[in-house]
Amino acid sequence: MKIFTIFVALCPLLFSLSLANHDSFNSHVLPRPLILEYPNGNGGVESDEQLLELQCNSWRFAVEANNVNPWTTIPAECADYVKNYLMGRPYRMDLDQVSNEASAFAKSVHLGDDGKDVWVFDIDETLISNLPYYADHGYGLEVFDHMEFDKWVEKGMAPAIEPSLKLYEEVLALGFKVFLLTGRSEQHRNITVQNLMNVGFKNWDKLILRAADDHGKTAIVYKSKKRDEIVKEGYRIVGNSGDQWSDLLGSSMSMRSFKVPNPMYYIP
Repeated sequence: MKIFTIFVALCPLLFSLSLANHDSFNSHVLPRPLILEYPNGNGGVESDEQLLELQCNSWRFAVEANNVNPWTTIPAECADYVKNYLMGRPYRMDLDQVSNEASAFAKSVHLGDDGKDVWVFDIDETLISNLPYYADHGYGLEVFDHMEFDKWVEKGMAPAIEPSLKLYEEVLALGFKVFLLTGRSEQHRNITVQNLMNVGFKNWDKLILRAADDHGKTAIVYKSKKRDEIVKEGYRIVGNSGDQWSDLLGSSMSMRSFKVPNPMYYIP
């Protein structure tokens, strides 16, 4: 076993030596290190609190990677973890990271001269935050109540997600058309427009909400259909930002999609 381990450990070195004189060798790509053993903890015994935080962090990672689906509420034991994440620096840092990566991509795109390049944004938990509502409902610990949430929407008090507002303004300044594609019902159009404008979102080109015949469709079916219509109108969907995988997957996907973190709820 030891001989095998030594041989495997030497493989990257031997491989790199064999390529040392090759003109196409790229030192930034090869060799890839091989991990033979994973570290087993930090050498000490973890407390129950530390172990729970690790488990909840692993759960959140799986949620963001779309490896946990479907789910209806956050794990009860992770209630404090999710709250601390959303109300602390990690959530803001994750939002900044997504915004910065999306901005870098947007700036790298050569736009056409026909004004047909589009960036699609979801609204809830992408442009504006419903954290004030979810703070009163366990940050996702309670089963979603459409009627209660609609009452919150009609208040028009959702604050802007600042990194998303920054990206939104940059995308507009670059010359993209901005289409807002939301799962909100058409009946909430006026208050949605008012809420968005009050917190700084302006000059979008289209605001698409669920019409009566869209109710009952899953988000991925509904949003795919709307993107299909956008493409049929001759537009090119270059970027798409959303907090749910159902905002991003399906048909007529964008060139690049950017997943905004959201461990509070899952929409299929």
